[in-house]
Amino acid sequence: MQTIMVMTRRVRLAASLVLLAGIVPMVAQAGPVQENPTGLAMVGDVLIARPIGLVMFAAGSVVYLATLPISLAGGNAGEAGDRLVMQPAKEVFVRCLGCTRAGYKESLAN
Repeated sequence: MQTIMVMTRRVRLAASLVLLAGIVPMVAQAGPVQENPTGLAMVGDVLIARPIGLVMFAAGSVVYLATLPISLAGGNAGEAGDRLVMQPAKEVFVRCLGCTRAGYKESLAN
């Protein structure tokens, strides 16, 4: 029983590291955003959009890992990873607060 728990922790750690390794390069790829969101948009983003995006990112990650053998056999593991993991991650971690597109603010780009 203890061996199974140790293996489960290792699998979780490995999956977390793989997902983190995929998120970090997104920051470098994100382009500048020239939006000027309102305070209401920022509050709505924090209270509604980010939590939903985080749930979608977590659910997509679980579905991607569960269907990875099928995706590898079908030859579309990259596309599945992009749609299920990377796009939700960009919306949660790379999009500026209150903005509608992923990216960083133009003033930070210079």
